[in-house]
Amino acid sequence: MTKVIISSDSRYKVNRKKIREAVVGFLKRQKISGNIEIGVSIVGSRKMRDLNLKFRGWEKPCAVLAFPLESGVRGGFVNPPEKILRLGDVVISFPEVVKLAAEENVLVEEKIEELVSHGLKHLLGGGV
Repeated sequence: MTKVIISSDSRYKVNRKKIREAVVGFLKRQKISGNIEIGVSIVGSRKMRDLNLKFRGWEKPCAVLAFPLESGVRGGFVNPPEKILRLGDVVISFPEVVKLAAEENVLVEEKIEELVSHGLKHLLGGGV
């Protein structure tokens, strides 16, 4: 079972069902199954800029960041007592998504799904 923990400020209207489907679909395509836990956070430009500065040294917002919870096989760690593969967190900047979606002439929802997949690739050690 895959548990997707989604956090988002109420001013950012996101389709939580589509985000869950994007995560589950991505993992299925990668043939990853079992008890899995992933966090997805939708944040604003200021929060994303702060995270980017703190963890990458860049003082500007970006569209997506990925934070593996613990290092281990393929970016995650199985906690033996609970038998849960905790991959980590994907953080997405909603204002950046809106900007990119407009530039690429795609729906915001589609761009979020694309960035969720991009972040998951990084969590699994397959960064682009």
